[in-house]
Amino acid sequence: MMATESVFGLFENLRMEGLKFAKVVTSYIFNTTSTASIPGLAIPVLAVFWSGLATLAVWYMVIRENDQPRRYTVPGPKMPSVVEILEHPAIKVSGSSAIQCYAPATGQFLGLVNPSTPNSIDRATEQAHGAQPAWAATSFRQRRAVLRSMLQHVLDNQEEICRVACLDSGKTMVDAQLGEVLVTAEKLQWTISHGEKALRPSQRPTNLLMSYKRNTVHYEPLGVVAALVSWNYPFHNLIGPVISGLFTGNAVLVKVSEQTAWSSAYFASIARGALIAHGHSPALVQTVVCWPQTAGHITSHPGISHITFIGSKPVCHKVAASAAKSLTPLVAELGGKDACIILDSVSRRDLPRVVNTLMRGSFQASGQNCIGIERIIATPPIYDALLAALEPRVRALRLGPTGDVGAMISDSSFARLERLVGDAVRDGARLLAGGRRFTHPDHPNGHYFCPTLLADVTPEMAIAREECFAPVMVLMRAGSAEVADVLRVANAPDFGLGSSVFGAESDPRLGEIVKGLKVGMVAVNDFGATYAVQLPFGGVRGSGYGRFAGEEGLRGLCNLKAVCEDRFGWLLGVRTAIPRPMQYPIGEQERSWRFAKGVVDVGYAVTLWGKMKGVLGILKNM
Repeated sequence: MMATESVFGLFENLRMEGLKFAKVVTSYIFNTTSTASIPGLAIPVLAVFWSGLATLAVWYMVIRENDQPRRYTVPGPKMPSVVEILEHPAIKVSGSSAIQCYAPATGQFLGLVNPSTPNSIDRATEQAHGAQPAWAATSFRQRRAVLRSMLQHVLDNQEEICRVACLDSGKTMVDAQLGEVLVTAEKLQWTISHGEKALRPSQRPTNLLMSYKRNTVHYEPLGVVAALVSWNYPFHNLIGPVISGLFTGNAVLVKVSEQTAWSSAYFASIARGALIAHGHSPALVQTVVCWPQTAGHITSHPGISHITFIGSKPVCHKVAASAAKSLTPLVAELGGKDACIILDSVSRRDLPRVVNTLMRGSFQASGQNCIGIERIIATPPIYDALLAALEPRVRALRLGPTGDVGAMISDSSFARLERLVGDAVRDGARLLAGGRRFTHPDHPNGHYFCPTLLADVTPEMAIAREECFAPVMVLMRAGSAEVADVLRVANAPDFGLGSSVFGAESDPRLGEIVKGLKVGMVAVNDFGATYAVQLPFGGVRGSGYGRFAGEEGLRGLCNLKAVCEDRFGWLLGVRTAIPRPMQYPIGEQERSWRFAKGVVDVGYAVTLWGKMKGVLGILKNM
C-alpha cells in the first residue's frame, strides 16, 4: 500500500510522534534532559498542539485525495402491470418451485422469483472468485471511493429505498428510514473514515531474547465470504455484509431470505452500480435466494471462506454442522430476549424520554428487531408509574402502512404469539392491550398483530423466555431494587444479545448492572446505541458467537497473518543463530541442557540476580 493511500493510517502515528517530539522540545526549552523535571502542563499542551497539526495534515491530505462521489443510476424493481391482491398470501405456490413475492402489509402480489440451484450457486461463487484477486490488489483509497459513491447513491435515493423495503417487509416508511437508510449510511461513513485504521498491519511487542525482531499482524482478504441474512431489514441486512466484505478486499455472496426475495436484486444493484462506476467488476457482489433444502450447498461450499449467519438457533445448528464439513469459520447472530432495565433513580423529568425510547425500542419494525426490547424490567419503586405512562401510549398505536406499527412478515407466528399471551394471562399476567391478530379494515389480507402490553410477567412464564419478535411489550417487576435481584431477572433466559439500562449517572447500581449483564452489548440510558456507532455486534449464550461491525467485524473477515522478521538484519547482520551447544547432533545433553536453562533464566527470571545467574550458566556451558 502506498504511503499516500494510507492517509487515515498516519493519524495515530503522527499523534504518537507528536507526543515524543513534545517531550524533546519541552526538555530543550526548560534546559533539562529529564522529563521528570518538566512542568506538568508543558507536555500535555505541546502534545495537543502537535496533535492538532497532525489533524490538520490528515484533513489536508484527505482533501487532496479529492475522490468525489460518482453518481450512477440503477433500475428499480419490476412491479406487476396489474395490481393483484392475493387471497391467501404465502411465499409457496402449489405446484411450483418458484418463490411468490408479495407485500405483507396488503397482500399485493409483487412477482415470482426462481430459486437458486446448486449449479447456479456454484456459478455465482466462481464468478466472485474470478473477480476477487484484482479487487484484493486495490488500495484502501480505491475502496473508499467505491463506498463514497455508494453512500451518495443511498442519500440521493432514500425515498425509493424505503418504499421498496416497506413493500417487501411490511414496515412503515419511518421504520425503514431509521432501520434501513440511517444505519446503512452510518456503516458506510464509519468504514470510509475508520476502516483502514482497523486493517493496517498492527505492531506487536517483542521480548528480551527476541528484541532484535520486529513483529506485525497483517489483515489479508480471505477470498469469497458469504452472509446468510434475515428478512427483517432487507436493504441493510444485504448491504451491510457487502460493505464490510468489499472493504476487506473480499468478494461477497449474500443469501437473502426467501421472504424478501423481490427487493434483493434492486438492493444488490446499488452495490454493483458503485463498483461499475469506478471501473471494478460487479461480479464481486453475488446474491442468491433458495429454499432451505438448498442452503446447505452454500454453507458447506469449499469456495466460501467465511460465513455470517443471522437467524434462529435451530437453523444455526444446521448451518454450523454444514460449515464444519469444509471447516468454514462462522459468525452466528441468533436473536435475543433483550432486557431493558429501568432503575428507580430515573428522574421524574426524564421519565417521558424513557417512555418514548421504550415505545420505539419495542414496536419499531413491529418488534421484528434483533436487538428490540423484549422485556422491560423495572425496580418496584418505579414500576407503577412506568406502567401508568406506557398503557395509554400502547393503546393509542395505529396499525397499517401509514400508521404507527406496520405489518409482520407473515402470519406464521400468530398462533404461537396468541398462545404465549394466553398462557401468561392464565399464570397471572395482566393483558392491558392487544394480544391477538388483527384484521385491517383496508387491508384484510395483510399480516397484522395488535400492539400488545403484558404487565406483571414473571421469569417463569414462557413469554419471558422465548423470543417474540413481534409488537409485544412485556413489563416485569424486579424482586427488589437491589442489583442482584435485577440481574437475576435480566439474565434468566438463555439469550445474551443486547440490553439497555436506564438510571441516574450518579447511581452506583448503573455500573454494577452493566458489568453483571451476560450480553454482548449494553446501551446506557439509551436503546440500540451500540450499533448506531458501529461497535462490534453480537452476543453470547443462545444469542450466538462472533461479531460483525466495528474493527472486530472487519478483522474477522480477514486472514490474520503474523509476521516476525529481523529488525536490524539488513544493517547489522543480527539474525537468529543456533548456539554451538544446541546444534545437532548434540555433543553432550547435560551441558546443552544447562546452556538452554541459562537462556531461559536470562529471558524470564524475575530478578536481576536470576538473570545474572542465567548469563553465568550460558558462559560456563558454551
